[in-house]
Amino acid sequence: MTAPVLEVRDLVMVYGEGDARVRALRGVSLTVEKGDYVAIMGASGSGKSTLMNILGCLDVPTSGAYLVDGTDVGALNEKQLAILRNRKIGFVFQSFNLIPRMSALANVELPMAYGGVGAAERRARALAALEQVGLSDRIHHEPNELSGGQQQRVAVARALVTSPALLLADEPTGNLDSRSTEDVLEILDGLSASGRTIVIITHEDDVAAHAKRVVRLVDGRIVEDRRQAPAEGLPPRMAVRKSTMTGTMTGTMTGTMTGTAADTAAGAEAAG
Repeated sequence: MTAPVLEVRDLVMVYGEGDARVRALRGVSLTVEKGDYVAIMGASGSGKSTLMNILGCLDVPTSGAYLVDGTDVGALNEKQLAILRNRKIGFVFQSFNLIPRMSALANVELPMAYGGVGAAERRARALAALEQVGLSDRIHHEPNELSGGQQQRVAVARALVTSPALLLADEPTGNLDSRSTEDVLEILDGLSASGRTIVIITHEDDVAAHAKRVVRLVDGRIVEDRRQAPAEGLPPRMAVRKSTMTGTMTGTMTGTMTGTAADTAAGAEAAG
């Protein structure tokens, strides 16, 4: 039987000591099978960011077990943990986390350089990943030459290039406009349809609507874990905003054009 891609059992995370102790996670258990697309939701202070850091092997829980692709993370030393992060987990962050003075291609190659992949193979795989996210014409651009949405797509390509077992995305649309949000969600939807395992942190219901499963945290505990039919297309709230903006622009342009035509006609009459 194939092991789950992600499995956590009775995770507890406590920060501080004495009266300053804060229990960020209180016995969280979660299993994610291969090909699942899970949205983890919760208000500020719910524990979702703490859980994401543990899932990404960036933090160690106070107690409990965490397995990635059948490997017990708690049994690994620092070197083994770094290898697991590099090979098994792809990260997408809200703030992109691209290296400023490196091209899109070089940024995507970076995880493979750390993993000891040869230069020719690094380039080929990075080019394929950038093509997958629709940026084959931006490979030599540095981050400051790309829009926010394009930077996030580079970050997605970088996360995918090592063919990880698990893709973790922490508020990946948080810094994006409606158009860029649509692009990133479309990419994630496509990855999910192709069988990728995705866990996304988001506070937006309409972004979570694209997942196959929603897990909600309150005060460090899972209070909801449900399956759903994934949404398609632009999130409803953004679709309304886009429609409103389009209507406003159309109305403004129509009014301007009508006014200009009237002014022209009046001028012609006066000249006559």
